Parts: sequence; structure tokens; C-alpha cells
Amino acid sequence: MTASSIATAAYIVASLLFILSLAGLSKHETAKNGVVFGISGMVIALLATINLAVQNAEAVAIVLLLVALAIGGAIGIWRARIVEMTGMPELIALLHSFVGLAAVLVGWNGYLEHQYFPLESLENIHNAEVFIGVFIGAVTFTGSIVANLKLSAKISSAPLVLPGKNYINVGALVLFVILTIWFVASPALWLLILVTIVALALGWHLVASIGGGDMPVVVSMLNSYSGWAAAAAGFLLNNDLLIVTGALVGSSGAYLSYIMCKAMNRSFISVIAGGFGIAASGGEDTDYGEHREITAEDTAELLKNATSVIITPGYGMAVAQAQYPVADLTRKLRERGVEVRFGIHPVAGRLPGHMNVLLAEAKVPYDIVLEMDEINDDFASTSVVLVIGANDTVNPAASEDPSSPIAGMPVLHVWEAENVIVFKRSMAAGYAGVQNPLFFRDNSQMLFGDAKDRVEDILKAL
Repeated sequence: MTASSIATAAYIVASLLFILSLAGLSKHETAKNGVVFGISGMVIALLATINLAVQNAEAVAIVLLLVALAIGGAIGIWRARIVEMTGMPELIALLHSFVGLAAVLVGWNGYLEHQYFPLESLENIHNAEVFIGVFIGAVTFTGSIVANLKLSAKISSAPLVLPGKNYINVGALVLFVILTIWFVASPALWLLILVTIVALALGWHLVASIGGGDMPVVVSMLNSYSGWAAAAAGFLLNNDLLIVTGALVGSSGAYLSYIMCKAMNRSFISVIAGGFGIAASGGEDTDYGEHREITAEDTAELLKNATSVIITPGYGMAVAQAQYPVADLTRKLRERGVEVRFGIHPVAGRLPGHMNVLLAEAKVPYDIVLEMDEINDDFASTSVVLVIGANDTVNPAASEDPSSPIAGMPVLHVWEAENVIVFKRSMAAGYAGVQNPLFFRDNSQMLFGDAKDRVEDILKAL
């Protein structure tokens, strides 16, 4: 059996494992198996590719390949070992940028290699693949870099609003179509340089135009872009596995983004166009009155007398690493006969599924972790709600204030409960930069300090 046929067979097996991985990752109970399938598929794909390269490449190329694998593997292990769960969103955004950059480099190589094609139609197809692959890759690269900078707070999370921003985006896409037709008809280096610059600028502007509150959707969308970039590279390299894997990642990322947009009452098209981060005017100078504070001991007393408790976690819980004492508090309350459940907003944290992973890590039972749609109607009959590190996802202004920047975004209706305890370090606004009137409601009280310390104080009081 030739190296080529072995690689083809291995790629088919790897593709099936990637499909099983996606299926496994769709449920808490099978997520671990999904990860194992994904790792297995990637190992098989890498070994098959290395074997194919060894059979067809010169010694220098093989050495370069192995060095690249060693460097990439070492960096990957290092980053995976040191990254905190709070840093996972920006790390994923950074990884997406690598895929985009790889697609740009593969596209440029496809042009500079000057391959010979027996038919003019095949050459035209190749030129289109080069141009489209470079465009998608460049948009993914700079878009992911901006997402990384926003998520890591190295630049402001506020949306960039340039005059005529929508015209800029549409104009860049129209220019891309024109340049693609021109390049296919008459390939030239300056056209490839121009489209690379246009795509890099468009990727930067698309993501910069989206506000921090919507970044989880952006990360999901960039995941989709990176998949299509990989598929484009697969066409150029004539690699079936890259095409299949890229299509899987691209389509699943786009579908996840669509689901999240529906959950947030946002337009899917406007996400792709970078158009739904614009802050509405007004609403930020409102005087909501004075907030009330509560101690950990008084919170424990409320919980003792409660019949039902809902915990709504957010990014602050991840920052404080409070998921473990929260899990202990859950167990202690359930032992006392208190009904405890978790309400998870679709974009809680800064990554899809961020809170679910944290709670699963702390061994919180899956069956009491409910999505927003499953639990929103139950707040009105709930004794106590603990808002731990959440802000924008529990903001009543989203449904009550049409002038709010997050107006129309579905949120957890925590304010309908009998008592609401908000765990925060200060009265500062959330990631979206919007004040939360929940903090000033008559049935809301603030428990200030590190979330982990405060939950541990409540446990001691119990």
C-alpha cells in the first residue's frame, strides 16, 4: 500500500473521529469522550501527514517539519498548562488567529509557486482559491487578534463606531468581489497585496465595531471563520482532511453563533457584518438611588430559611475561582432540603459554555444546571437568588429600557425573586460598560468582596 493511500485511509478515520468529537462535545455527559475522539483524530492525521511527507520530501524538509512540530507542540503544552479558565476565551481567539495566518501564508505560497495547469479553467479555479483563501485567512487573523486584545482587556471593550461603518464593511466586500474577478482573469502580485491589506483592515474593523457584551458570539463566529480558512487552505494543498475538518469547524461554529444570536435576540447577519455592538444613546446618567449591603452571616440566615435557591454565575465567579466553594454551598443547602439550581445565560462568561465547564469541573450535578429558557419562569417563585459575578446577563435594563446599549437582549429575570444577593467587588459597571439598575432594587442587596471568600464565609456561617 502506497503512502498516499495510507494517508487517504487515515484521513477518513480522522474525519469520522472529528465528527464523533463534535457529537460528544454537545452534551455534558459525553464531553470527555468527545475530547478523546478529537485528540485521537488529530494524532492519526498528524502521523499520516508526517508519513506522507517522509515518502515524498527531501531530508531538509523533513527536519524542518519535525522542528516545527516540536516547537508548536511545546508551545501548545506550555500554554495549556499555565492558562486559567478566565484566560481561555482570549487564548482561543489567539489560536483562531494562527489558523487565519496559516491560510494567508498557504494562499501566498499557492500564488508564488506558479503551478502548471493543463487547462485554463483549472488555472482560473486555482487563482480563485488563492484569492478567496487569503481574504478569509486575513479577516480571521486580524479579527481574532482584536478579539484577543478586547477579551484580555488590553484595549477597550467598547465598540468602535466610525462614520459610515456599515458602508466601510459593504464597500470592502464589494471591492473583494471586484478584485477576485480581476485576479482570476489576470493574476498579478499587486492585486494579491491589495486584497491582503483590505482583508486585514476589514477583519480589524469588523471585530473592533462589536461591543464587549457580545464578544462570546464573536469568538464563536471567529471559530467559524477559522474553519473556512482551513478549508480554503485544504483546497489549495489538495488535502481532503483539511477540507472536511474546515467545513466541520466552519459550519458548527456558524450554527453555534446562530443559536447564540437567537438567544440574545440579535441578528445573525449583523454579527457577520460587525454591526451589532453600537451603543445606543441615553440611559447612563440615570439616578437609581442608593444600594443596600448585606453581610455573609445575614446571607446565610436567608439561605437557611429559603425553600428554593437559584445561583446565576458569571465571569466574576471564574475570576475568583469560586466554583468550588459554590459547589460545597450547593451540597450543604441540598442536604438541608433546600432546592438549589443554577441558571446559565447563553453568553455567561466570555465564551460559549464557559460557566458549564467551571461547574462541571467543581462536580456540580448536571441535572441542576439549567439554561436561561428552562429556568426564567421560575424566578418569581424563588426565595433567594445568588448572582455571583454576573452583571450584563441579569440587567433588567435589557428588557425595560429601550435606550440601553443592551436593549432587546434576553436576560435572566433574577429581580422577580423574593430576595436577590449580588456578589461583586465594587459597584463598577459590567464588561459591556452598562450600569445595572438591579443593584438598586428594593429586593436586592450587595455582598461586596472576593466571591470565593464571601461564599466561604457563608459556608462557615451555615
